[in-house]
Amino acid sequence: MNFNALVQAMTPDTYEKLAEAVATGRWADGNVMSDAQRQHSLQLVMAYQAQVLKSDELFTIGADGQMVHKSKAELKKQFDTQPSIARFSHDDL
Repeated sequence: MNFNALVQAMTPDTYEKLAEAVATGRWADGNVMSDAQRQHSLQLVMAYQAQVLKSDELFTIGADGQMVHKSKAELKKQFDTQPSIARFSHDDL
């Protein structure tokens, strides 16, 4: 199986487990990942983000294969256009 086919065949659950392992440096059972395992898992996570999720979130790889960088102003604009969340003043609490 080639790399792209592997990425396309990966389930969302597998992606989540790999992403968690890369972030923590440990497998779900607590065993420490080797450097090679972490590097390969990171490649799979980034490829999945680019090819399957087509993510445009901060610190991900876009569909074009390039690192997505968003400025503070871009993030603020993105959050301003999304539905508002509940906000409370100090006196309301």
